[in-house]
Amino acid sequence: MKKLTGLLMIVLVICFVAFEFQAAESDKMQRVMAFGDSLTYGKGDKHGEGYVEGLKDELNNPETEQKVSFWNYGIKGQETDGVIKQLDDYRIHTKLDKADTFIVYIGTNDFINSNGGDLKKINDRKINEGKQEYIRHLKQITSTLLKGNDQADILVVGLYNPISDNRKIEKHIQDYNQSIKKVVQHDKRMVFIPTDDLFKKKKKAEYFSDTIHPNEKGYKLITNRILASYDFK
Repeated sequence: MKKLTGLLMIVLVICFVAFEFQAAESDKMQRVMAFGDSLTYGKGDKHGEGYVEGLKDELNNPETEQKVSFWNYGIKGQETDGVIKQLDDYRIHTKLDKADTFIVYIGTNDFINSNGGDLKKINDRKINEGKQEYIRHLKQITSTLLKGNDQADILVVGLYNPISDNRKIEKHIQDYNQSIKKVVQHDKRMVFIPTDDLFKKKKKAEYFSDTIHPNEKGYKLITNRILASYDFK
């Protein structure tokens, strides 16, 4: 009986030590939650990685002790109303307080769909009306994240013009980004990360997989911009 009791004590001690070790390791792990559309999903990267996996690879450098995990909630074709629905989902909403950083990269589909689903003929009135709805949704998204987690920073990534030589589109993209900046300025935990300059004066075929989505090289530019703009401590 004494041997059995002793063996049980040893097992309990081992389990306790293992639990403490796992808890310590969990405390070291940073968690990033990314919300967005196909750009966050990684469409266009033939390896299926995109900027999220790019960040994961860069931040989990074996030469450092830094450990960062990513929850990628990017969905192809998603608009801001889709992110709002995600944040209402119990399975996601209950995780918000566990994140150290949020990334919100959404708006390309809102912009395109407000113009009727393509960018062939620009309708200024419809795009301006769509932008108002987009900003309302973005405010709701950021407000939910701020309330759901009182510590985590929110990186709000700006839009880029996929047809850089189209001045009408460029004007609207700049207008969108200015409005996004105003939302970000409402709280010191939010950071605006611009992308519109990344693809200017670059050969489209070299950085894009199609009209809208970057390829591996294009996503690398976005990854590097995020890393240059924010310190994942």
